[in-house]
Amino acid sequence: MTGTSELVRLDAIRDAQQVITAHVHRTPIMGSSYLSQRAGARVILKLELFQKTGSFKVRGVMNALHHLTADERARGVISLSAGNHAQALAWGASRVGIRSTIVMPLTAVSSKVDATRGYGGEVVQTDGDLLATALELQRERGLTLVHPFDDARVIAGQGTVGAEIVEDVPDVDVVVVACGGGGLISGVAAAIKALRPLTRVIGVEPEGADAMSRSLAAGSPQRLSTTNTVADGLAAPFAGVRNFAHCRALVDEWFVVTDADIVAAMRVLMERCKVLPEAAGAAAVVPLLTGRLTLPPHATVVPIICGGNVDLERLKQLL
Repeated sequence: MTGTSELVRLDAIRDAQQVITAHVHRTPIMGSSYLSQRAGARVILKLELFQKTGSFKVRGVMNALHHLTADERARGVISLSAGNHAQALAWGASRVGIRSTIVMPLTAVSSKVDATRGYGGEVVQTDGDLLATALELQRERGLTLVHPFDDARVIAGQGTVGAEIVEDVPDVDVVVVACGGGGLISGVAAAIKALRPLTRVIGVEPEGADAMSRSLAAGSPQRLSTTNTVADGLAAPFAGVRNFAHCRALVDEWFVVTDADIVAAMRVLMERCKVLPEAAGAAAVVPLLTGRLTLPPHATVVPIICGGNVDLERLKQLL
């Protein structure tokens, strides 16, 4: 069992900040009077949908790529992704002159596949197991795996989101993070608990892809036989070992939410906050809109709007 000694530490997150600062945006925060009124709290959005490639994923990618050896860079990298990590790896690898191959599902959103190719990545689509396919190609081609979430360097990179939140909102009481495989929430929780230990970290998963909640209930990382959610960015079929350890040690509370509530949150963010999130990006505000999250009086809450790579044709169907 992974112990707390293996959790990503603040110094690794601070090092990642130095590594990635030349490559990524420091994303803005924005208060919302409407969300604050609905939640009965001061709500400030962390807008990672304005990050390079449209999601937080480039943070972890750039940190991981920085730590590759010269030989690993020369041979190239491979990963697996439904879309956001794929785009981030393709963009980041091209930026530093590394070849990238990304295994994506046949059902991946076409705009995310096209963007990945546009950023310079080779896309291999399959209806089989993404990780198994990626590992097979890794062996055949001698590539280095940059895991989308179960990697300490990736977690440290994603942790820079949490460090920025504390710097920009030093009185933050609650941070709400949507969870797929767990890379973002692992890094954010590591940063938040190191910098402001009494701040609560809340995880949110869709009920059709709740691998981390099930893992925590079972006491070990679990794999889902299927996933079914509008939030394709949260549809990781398994919880990473490192991510499970971080979530078990550092995350205070979990909510499993419906697709209907995620779509309603997308609508609120578009109509009231004037931002266009993908479903995964809207999930973090669901506990505030449904009233399920209990907040102390005058609390300051920061939901992370983690991505904005919404397919417009899909958006028409959802709304």
